[in-house]
Amino acid sequence: MRSTVRQSLITSTAFALATTLPFSVAHAVADPTPDSQHVPLPDQFTTLRTGSRGIEVHNAKKRLRDLGFPPGNLSPTYDSALRMTVWAFQKANGLKPVDRIDPPTWQALLHPRRIRPLVAYGERERTEIDLRRQLLVAWRGGKPVLVTHISTGARRAYCEKGHCGFASTPIGDYRVGVRVPGWSTGILGAMFYPVYFNGGIAIHGSTLVPRYPASHGCVRVPLHNALDLYRFLQPGTPVYVRRSEAPAERRPKARAERLSRIPKARPPEAPHRSYRDSSRPGRPTGDRGRGRR
Repeated sequence: MRSTVRQSLITSTAFALATTLPFSVAHAVADPTPDSQHVPLPDQFTTLRTGSRGIEVHNAKKRLRDLGFPPGNLSPTYDSALRMTVWAFQKANGLKPVDRIDPPTWQALLHPRRIRPLVAYGERERTEIDLRRQLLVAWRGGKPVLVTHISTGARRAYCEKGHCGFASTPIGDYRVGVRVPGWSTGILGAMFYPVYFNGGIAIHGSTLVPRYPASHGCVRVPLHNALDLYRFLQPGTPVYVRRSEAPAERRPKARAERLSRIPKARPPEAPHRSYRDSSRPGRPTGDRGRGRR
């Protein structure tokens, strides 16, 4: 069975690389290719989890690396670096991040979605940070070259080690400033190859990069991606921080819920009131709440 898996994955990998790379440019939000929605999934693909070993793990790591999701080493072991790399890939492909390579993830590996920039007018060499999906995408020559899972500001007040503040990673356009090689110890903890882009806020490697925003404001990345990002993020490189929109299919429902809370118009108080009187300025209308998110 494993030989069948290897043959299927290698053949599909060659086909997918020829048809999906390089990625198209155009919100680091993934967009499906026209033929990726109805791809038959081979029954022999097995689910891989932390601790799994074998050629399937090795091939999955190579595939992720070729797609711009560095998994660290290419050993045949499903380690913590691969776990966080799989989270990044799943989020970029519209999947829920889970601790395994399951059938939907195998299908996405064979037919990945295209990466789209968060900022259409961004410079060709830049880094984009998506606060909603907790993803970082490094772009070079208008193409994504490194995609990684991140953990940004927890959006809560904190007081630690005599230092108080609000944990937030502000949206905006910034540029890389000071870079510090190796480990650096700050007021709130240790950072691996920190790259500062907004005052005291930096992109840096960390031993703790959970699936949710948990930092004091910095952008935590897995340790195995920190050095590559440090080399890529030269002084002056643009860093764009945005919050991408939720998937389109969720917006109509949210809008319907908002509209359902709008009070209905009252009938005229007396028969003799004119239409102009009953719609005087200041009355609630059906447009109330439009555009709010």
